[in-house]
Amino acid sequence: MQKPELDAADRRLLAALQSDARASGVELAEEVRLSPSQCQRRLKRLEETGLIAGYGVRLDRRRLGLDVVAFVQVTLARHGDDPAETFHAVLRDMPEVLEAHAITGDADYLLRVVAPDLQAFSDIVLKRLLALPGVATVRSSLSLGEIKATDALPLPE
Repeated sequence: MQKPELDAADRRLLAALQSDARASGVELAEEVRLSPSQCQRRLKRLEETGLIAGYGVRLDRRRLGLDVVAFVQVTLARHGDDPAETFHAVLRDMPEVLEAHAITGDADYLLRVVAPDLQAFSDIVLKRLLALPGVATVRSSLSLGEIKATDALPLPE
């Protein structure tokens, strides 16, 4: 995948969007010091190249009653395409799993999981993850407090 060439105006536009994706075209143009038509053309180009992958809303998990955040390390008993694909399919169908990464080290996967309370989290681990065929071990770390949470990416110079 080729890294797109970004000039200073592109970086300002991307930074403005990461700060406020709901900004109007006029607001974005003012923020990045371009005319609205220039800003719109750049925005369309960045979307077409796939650099802007989409737009979304960040919900407040606590207001939704999701008070527990945990980082779960999972190790599979066997390795290979079939056990991994089966595990991946199950993860994709678990809305409580917000992120799943194949990792190096002692475990095979690192998951970020949310739950309403410790009992619900326990059920996710004991009744769903550990019950999966091929899962050997599950180790969890509960978040005691969020220090930083962002989806904003650092933009290259």
